[in-house]
Amino acid sequence: MHPELAADLGRLPELLEETRQRALAFLEGLDGRPVLPQGAASGAGPGRATGLAEAGGGLPAALAEFAERWEPRLSASAGPRYFGFVTGGATPAALAGDWLTAAVDQNSNSSLDPAGQHLERETVGWLRELFGLSEAHHGTFVSGATMSNTVGLAIAREWLGERLGVDVAEDGAGALGPVRLLSGGAHSSVAKALSVLGLGRTALRSVPLLPGREAVDVAALERALAESGGPCVVVANAGTVNTVDFDDLRAIAELRERYGFWLHVDAAFGAFAALSPEHAELVAGLDLADSVCVDLHKWLNVPYDSAVQFTRRPDLQARVFRNSAAYLGPLGEHPDLVHLTPENSHRLRALAAWFTLRAYGRSGHREIVERNIAGARALGEAVERIDGLRLLAPVRLNVVCFTLATDPTAERLAALAAALAEEAFVTPTHYAGLPALRAAFSNWRTTEADVRRTAAALAQAVRKLTADRQRA
Repeated sequence: MHPELAADLGRLPELLEETRQRALAFLEGLDGRPVLPQGAASGAGPGRATGLAEAGGGLPAALAEFAERWEPRLSASAGPRYFGFVTGGATPAALAGDWLTAAVDQNSNSSLDPAGQHLERETVGWLRELFGLSEAHHGTFVSGATMSNTVGLAIAREWLGERLGVDVAEDGAGALGPVRLLSGGAHSSVAKALSVLGLGRTALRSVPLLPGREAVDVAALERALAESGGPCVVVANAGTVNTVDFDDLRAIAELRERYGFWLHVDAAFGAFAALSPEHAELVAGLDLADSVCVDLHKWLNVPYDSAVQFTRRPDLQARVFRNSAAYLGPLGEHPDLVHLTPENSHRLRALAAWFTLRAYGRSGHREIVERNIAGARALGEAVERIDGLRLLAPVRLNVVCFTLATDPTAERLAALAAALAEEAFVTPTHYAGLPALRAAFSNWRTTEADVRRTAAALAQAVRKLTADRQRA
């Protein structure tokens, strides 16, 4: 054994304890740490990149260099005021599960070594219950919402072939001819999935939205379906990124009875509305979907990367992703996970989700969701009180979308976000034809105190921006 490997193995308990202490120090410092350190957004690097050394110095040397060069530049994305994108954290139980995931190092894809995939299936069952899906839905873990959408649309592609009498998995997407995918406001990952699947980004056809909304106009969708001239795919939204708007899933499912399309629902974080009795109606009809995307490293608060995809047609899923090799298990009635996603190998992602669900149950995760919703409402109310800001949409769930009341240029909004960045991180967007900012609440640590702190920092940043403009 290489001497540095042997030395690390001999000191492993001591070195893991040092790693634990560093991790705890990072987590305990989240509240005071700059949410986005100065210079991070500009991409400035931590000095000149180094070459790979012949002798590395073992884990102690790696820990020391990480602490010096990289850790100071890391954001507080695990913390309570990182409102950019839709970013969760890691609950204590999820963190423990993820540490154990690395320690046990399981590849959970084969029944030849089955414990990992049995755990994954149990976890998928818990998630299915959490989101109000029936046992008709079968699920698998994937890396994120983009992969979940890709897998769901790959199954939809195979369904189109079934309807047209061709085998897409064997003969390729060209056998389908032109494909139509209809959506009111599909997430960008849907277009990426269409490109990956050989269907092409131009297959995506936008359907008009309801006035002042990001939800699809169901009457316009019916007209588009009537004109489509053959089987197609509809992508419905259960929680849009800008304003967390929801399509009427039950009404869309009723159209399917007349027009025979595949219904894929992108519920990356909106599915968690099912946990809140006050908001569960937003996802009524989710169980009617043919495939569903849910991201878990958002509102379930498990570490990156983790998502789940559900479908009513696991037979078509296995037709797409089956992998023939002598050392792999057969398809059978319950195919091994290797036959259900693009990956032949993946870490035991389900373990972190298993831990947090087992530790806190439905009520614990409901409390996180409802506290985040309350926080978003409170920040939305604060935005309306701040002179110089304008709320662009109602706070329907957990996202606050706002802009400057006057001269809302992309440059001025970027300056506002930069002035806020050490206290709270928000990300830019466009809504209703205007450059805007959005704050998404999905971290289990976020409290009322964080909302007040963010609102005060936002008001101060607006005053500074206004004063700078007046001096210019």
